[in-house]
Amino acid sequence: MSLPWHPIPGGLTAPTGFLAAGSTAGLKASGKPDLSLLLAPTGAVCAGSFTTNRVRAACVDLCAERLAASGGRARAVLTNSGQANACTGDLGLIDSLRATQATADLLGLAAEEVLICSTGVIGVPIPMQILLAGLDPLVEALSPEGGAAAATAILTTDLIDKQVALEADLGGRRVRLGGMAKGSGMIHPTMATMLGYLSCDAGVPAELWQGMVRRAVDRSFNAITVDGDTSTNDTFLAFAAGEPLSPEHFDALEAGLTAVSQHLARAIARDGEGATCLIETRVEGATDDAGARAIARTICGSSLVKCAVHGRDPNWGRIVAAAGRAGVEFDPEAVALWLGEHQLMAAGQPVSFDRQAASRFMAERAAGAYLSGDTVTIRLVVGDGPGQGRAWGCDLSDQYVRINADYTT
Repeated sequence: MSLPWHPIPGGLTAPTGFLAAGSTAGLKASGKPDLSLLLAPTGAVCAGSFTTNRVRAACVDLCAERLAASGGRARAVLTNSGQANACTGDLGLIDSLRATQATADLLGLAAEEVLICSTGVIGVPIPMQILLAGLDPLVEALSPEGGAAAATAILTTDLIDKQVALEADLGGRRVRLGGMAKGSGMIHPTMATMLGYLSCDAGVPAELWQGMVRRAVDRSFNAITVDGDTSTNDTFLAFAAGEPLSPEHFDALEAGLTAVSQHLARAIARDGEGATCLIETRVEGATDDAGARAIARTICGSSLVKCAVHGRDPNWGRIVAAAGRAGVEFDPEAVALWLGEHQLMAAGQPVSFDRQAASRFMAERAAGAYLSGDTVTIRLVVGDGPGQGRAWGCDLSDQYVRINADYTT
């Protein structure tokens, strides 16, 4: 985590002026929370990053269109969980428009200032009478302490909620960043049933903010994978509102924005369906950072690598084979590889290593503390170039198959 940022309690509503709420409207048969709302202060700018899947939910297009038309201005985002409202024909857009208009009316905003995200089963429309009936109590529950409830209400197959908040002193001024996300399966964002939200209590010009968010997303949400499947609904929305920040602190702000995004992205990868550990791949020596990230993500996304990690098998051949199909030029004779502290290759050749100790390293990580001691680290050097990058994934277990084989039945 980059200095001068340090963690603080709270999540999305830790920054000054942001309100949130989560409630149980009855959209899920399970009776779990299923409706959330974030309200940003007056004058907020919003930057978005969205799925590149050609099959997109209407809410994704609506968010993108509203942000483009307004020059990055938005005040609120409503999220329903349980129904993706994707592949539902004209009804998908009609219901998204109805939901945002009703929310705007209750908040005293223009409909164009309200965004909407949906998550759940593809092909299932939103039960609109239930959603509309749940808006009044949801708006009434808006609070500076509502971040935790909102983070719970956006979950689907997630095992845990995902929240983070950071604070820094920038030029004698306290600045806070907060975030929440959801995602567990269908995760391979090119900006997956992945949703992420970020809040910032410093004012930043909209165009500059969009650039910061785009770069942070490339280094976080676009650097994770669980199963190689992108979704119809992937959305990341970042709001900034407050006293304008001096340009001399923009780099520090972007470092904090990236740290929040990476924390949330890693939490999504670790919460992969059926996973027992996080995989972090670090690639060095590539021609550029983009190439290094591409290699790292290909390794994390390899089913064979993921299975080997789950089986605690230090099968280094799978790692270098995955690197070789990433579409990035490098010299195989320059490759060096480590699994944790165990070096497996040097100058493109295998080296002797303690196979049992390497296997124990992976087993110990599977029993480690969440997001700290549970990470299997892979380090790959592919040359002497300046490019470096990281990606995150998880192991692949039989539980992943069981969860997804029974997803709608």
